[in-house]
Amino acid sequence: MGRLSKKSLGIMQWILMIFLFALTLTMIVPLLHILARSLSDPAQSGSMNGLDIIPNGFSLINYQVLFSNQYIVPSIFNSIFITTVGTLINMLLTMCAAYVLTRPNLVGKKILMAFFIVMMLFDPGIVPEYIVIRQLGLMGTKWSVILSQACNVYYLVIMMRYFESVPKTLCEAATIDGAGHFNILFRIMAPLSKAGIATLTMFYGVVRWNEYYRAGIYISSITEVPLQVILRKFVVNGDVTNLVGAQNLMEYNQLAQLDYTALQYATIVVAIIPILLVYPLVLKYYNKDVMAGGVKE
Repeated sequence: MGRLSKKSLGIMQWILMIFLFALTLTMIVPLLHILARSLSDPAQSGSMNGLDIIPNGFSLINYQVLFSNQYIVPSIFNSIFITTVGTLINMLLTMCAAYVLTRPNLVGKKILMAFFIVMMLFDPGIVPEYIVIRQLGLMGTKWSVILSQACNVYYLVIMMRYFESVPKTLCEAATIDGAGHFNILFRIMAPLSKAGIATLTMFYGVVRWNEYYRAGIYISSITEVPLQVILRKFVVNGDVTNLVGAQNLMEYNQLAQLDYTALQYATIVVAIIPILLVYPLVLKYYNKDVMAGGVKE
């Protein structure tokens, strides 16, 4: 019976591995196809089907057209600024709020948590937020997007769970040694919650990088909008006239021969590469114990 159970378990593991591999292919193949078509020769890329992951010919003309556009590079820097500054503010406010809400002697903790949960479940909508942004004089600036989503209640609750996993004896010992709240937060709680901080930083960063809805409402200047607003215009709405309308890179007849689908794919590649580069930097924290190095028995 033991041999049979072991053999059956091995078969189930192989079935699970094959299933997960097939599921992974459904995600990777479309990305590889987008990359391959964006790098293909425009004269040959139109004949590619959705399963082709090797470029037909090779050409960087789509990326040359893309980066020669007067709006693309500024929009990339706008996205980087919004993502970097916004994520820093997100994490600072989330960590400070989570620290306060996990203090055992906090007065009115249940009332505060009930208020936050109600606000999370019953979102007042974009109209009150728009009025506040306008009254603060933030309309038309990148700060309207950065400050409008400064803290997420769901992520706050996750951060609280990590902070609650840190033994209270460490905080009590630090208090006896004269450490203040900021020292306890940044020298004890934060180092022992690296996994949670890394995870939420990635979550916040992805949301910030993909922001287009509020940016499209609050920011009207084409020079101030993030990349995702332009990406939506080119890819979702199919508007490539502004993308190639003011190019000095090629003559009109050469522009007419471009594969505009491949050009849109090149825009997608430019938009997703920064996020793909961030993931390996964050994954190393996932398997670390919350108390690694904190307590020695």
